[in-house]
Amino acid sequence: MKTKFLFLIGVLVLGTLLAACGPSTVTLQPQPPQRTITVTGTGMVTLTPDIAYITIGVHSQDASASVAMTANNTSAQAVIAAIKAAGVADKDIQTTNFSISPQQQYDKNGNITGILYMVDNSVYVTVRDLTRLGGLLDSSVNAGANTINSISFDVADKTDALSQARLAAVANAKKQADELTGATGVTLGAVQTISYYDSTVPVAVQVPRAALEASGSNVPVQSGSMQITTTVTIVYEIK
Repeated sequence: MKTKFLFLIGVLVLGTLLAACGPSTVTLQPQPPQRTITVTGTGMVTLTPDIAYITIGVHSQDASASVAMTANNTSAQAVIAAIKAAGVADKDIQTTNFSISPQQQYDKNGNITGILYMVDNSVYVTVRDLTRLGGLLDSSVNAGANTINSISFDVADKTDALSQARLAAVANAKKQADELTGATGVTLGAVQTISYYDSTVPVAVQVPRAALEASGSNVPVQSGSMQITTTVTIVYEIK
């Protein structure tokens, strides 16, 4: 009887312990939503280009593929020699296109009269001394270049300009945030998120064919100016 009594007490104690270790419910108090303000600032820096990129090529055509290719090779070599003579280093001259394409020729009635072979050879040139650009174009044309694409001006090292634009964009965003919070009677808190976007658009210049075909003087080319723009979006806490 005593053993049975002790067994019952043990069962009751074990049940009590299991009940104490069972799942419990924790009630969380809802937190008030965080109040924020989002502002977008812009910073711009104007630069004078110091480098130019241009594609210079030779186009040849003939009813004979070999004649067209020979003529093209001769002119292309002369053009590359002229480019180097204008002060462009070997590393800044890169062949970007060489192609031979046959094109059927037709008469006014639509009948095939023969095949004309088109040969194109183009080089991509980096000009690091812009004072030589006009002379380079003139000598290239005189050497046989007859396809010159638009000139693209840029700035070789934009590191400092980008830093200035970003700092100006952040300052502009902060100024807006101070004005808005001051006008609405709230206090500006810590920054929550920051995102930004840099934009640099090289300057492209079209050189008229008449200017390229003019002889006796350098082709007049103006590099103008270019802008670097940074847009930054900042989310601030407000109190």
